Amino acid sequence: MKKTIVLAGLLSSLLCAGARAEKLPDGLWKGYDPEFSLIAERLLALAQATPPEKFAWRPATGVRSTGEVYMHIVMANLWLTGLTGAKTPAFDEKLEKTVTQKAQVIDWLKRSLEIVKAARAHTTPADLHKKVRVYDRDSDVDAIFLRIILHDSEHMGQLVAYARSCGITPPWSKE
Repeated sequence: MKKTIVLAGLLSSLLCAGARAEKLPDGLWKGYDPEFSLIAERLLALAQATPPEKFAWRPATGVRSTGEVYMHIVMANLWLTGLTGAKTPAFDEKLEKTVTQKAQVIDWLKRSLEIVKAARAHTTPADLHKKVRVYDRDSDVDAIFLRIILHDSEHMGQLVAYARSCGITPPWSKE
């Protein structure tokens, strides 16, 4: 019995190793900047692969549409980056509902991702420890950048689910 379990474990390890033989995306396990670049690249690729009419698609009444999810990411990127002390463009809280066309959504998304990337690039190690007040909590700039990457990742997962529900395969899944 013990030999069977060990043999099954070894076989499983070999199968998993074979599954991992695919090329890993650049950026994985390389720190904040490469990870953020990977997420940004994938968000843009998925938005570009989505047909214009699907930006209005929503899985149920009362749930954000595809375009609204992208614009929610934009607004969070701009607001959170502003908390780090970086300059961000003014935006209307209604942006999520008023920017609905694919080209406009992608333009805003690109701009917000570039703003985050530039802000992070201009942040010194000392800046990462600067204190920030968010709602009723004390935080620091480093935690704000972490929140951005986590928030963008969370909604990228949501957008992948939306895309697959509409028959759209994320471009990186085809490679």
